Amino acid sequence: MTRLRALLWDVDGTLAETERDGHRVAFNQAFEAFGLPWRWDEARYGELLHVTGGRERLLSDMASRRDAPIVARDRETLARAIHAKKNDFYAALVGAGSIPLREGVAELMRECLERDVRMAIATTTSRANLDALLRFHLGAGWQDAFAAVVCGEDVRNKKPDPEVYLAALARLGEDPLRTLAVEDSPGGVAAAHAADIPVLVTQSAYFGHATIEGAVAIGPGLHERRGWRPATAPDGAGAAARLRVGLDDIEAWCATMDLVSQYA
Repeated sequence: MTRLRALLWDVDGTLAETERDGHRVAFNQAFEAFGLPWRWDEARYGELLHVTGGRERLLSDMASRRDAPIVARDRETLARAIHAKKNDFYAALVGAGSIPLREGVAELMRECLERDVRMAIATTTSRANLDALLRFHLGAGWQDAFAAVVCGEDVRNKKPDPEVYLAALARLGEDPLRTLAVEDSPGGVAAAHAADIPVLVTQSAYFGHATIEGAVAIGPGLHERRGWRPATAPDGAGAAARLRVGLDDIEAWCATMDLVSQYA
């Protein structure tokens, strides 16, 4: 039986490449729908990701645009309207199958369910966006797989503030050192660390070269055993385990970080 009690999933960039292939595309569609000439290419959106939250990201971009409303209140009103329209377009993209789960995600979720490792969602994206993504990939009853789901509407402060992780821990009723967060970004890692939660980092399209310290392990994705630091064990339990990262690998990494003795 695994010593790990719960796995806490981030969403954007971790479960799927939602930022590059979803939110960015949907924002551009919303700009067009509002008759605005603004467009975010991949590079510009990558810069804006240093601001957490879609509406906040939009406000940051508008602050530097001469063709945006001058009055802050008017910018806020426009940002809320664009963001709402963006969410509609995002849901349509998900429903069309344009945003797949990252490889290895569904398999690790299945392994958690089989081995009684509880799962939670800890994200500051909206509940509507999360529901659209997981309803498409896991079905209408997707919430049954998770012991806790914390979204942007449930907290006042977004990552890197630890509030979302503290809320998830409270709902799980778990000690943080008995859990592990799966993240992709420096801000998400900082949020988990501030809640005393160990972190596994699966590098995403936008944060593949980000400097991240203090992770239990960091690598290219759950589907790939090569390229991880520390390296995965060479002898997985069966062919499937050797092709991807599984709970046995996570246990081994936690052991190297001297976490096992703390939550055994």
